[in-house]
Amino acid sequence: MTPFNPALDLELTRDFTAPPATIWRCWTDPALLCQWWTPKPVVTREAVIEPWAGGRFFSLMVMPDGLEMPNEGSLLEVVTHERLVFTDLMTAGWCPVENPGLGFTAIITFAPQGSGTRYTARARHRTPAQMKAHAEMGFHDGWGTAAAQLETLSAGL
Repeated sequence: MTPFNPALDLELTRDFTAPPATIWRCWTDPALLCQWWTPKPVVTREAVIEPWAGGRFFSLMVMPDGLEMPNEGSLLEVVTHERLVFTDLMTAGWCPVENPGLGFTAIITFAPQGSGTRYTARARHRTPAQMKAHAEMGFHDGWGTAAAQLETLSAGL
């Protein structure tokens, strides 16, 4: 993996009891992703995951007040059971977006650790200012809560 860059990257690492194949399944099965992807009480109502480079990565989040937040992205790299890389800077087929959301690339890794998984989620930003804004929006709390929900779901599969 590309070295961590503290000027551009936010990172979260967790150790899960489930093996990488199970965590991978939770990331690539849209029905499972909808169960853990957003911190409650936000709901992921819809997800589309096309697990190949250039494939669509879409989620529709619904806020408690009913506000819908669609998130379009594209998968850049897919290594089964090991690594997913996606961005909101492009849509499926590597088409650039006119107005990106947060404008980052996510690098998700699933490393075997005993019978479980060392899970790392890294958000790489275009500028230090964008990284700082994402941190201030609550990256660690939000992605941490989602990771806890992922751990609970994966442990029960």
